[in-house]
Amino acid sequence: MTWSVRAEGQLDGLPAAVEVAAYRIVVEAVNNAQRHSRAGDCTVRVRRVPGALLVDVDDTGIGLPDDPRGGIGLASMRDRAEELGGSCTVTSPNGGGTQVRVRLPLVPTNESPR
Repeated sequence: MTWSVRAEGQLDGLPAAVEVAAYRIVVEAVNNAQRHSRAGDCTVRVRRVPGALLVDVDDTGIGLPDDPRGGIGLASMRDRAEELGGSCTVTSPNGGGTQVRVRLPLVPTNESPR
């Protein structure tokens, strides 16, 4: 599998918890693509937008099964994002492949942005 990483925006100064969560989620998503998807390509995109870090992992594989069993890996990605007040969705578009979409807030959820 060929894979690439694209980083956009200023990524310096991210909170440590966000860095760790993003790293662990990307590792799990890429490992899943390698093990299960039969993909030829996998792309990781990381970008900072106002108030959040967005992470996308897309592969060109066979996609999720019709009835995914929801293994530990998928649950751990969601849990890591939710622990920080963020979100993680894993979908397969009709054309195939798997898409992981992660949003990690850069402000603690109990504080409002200034």
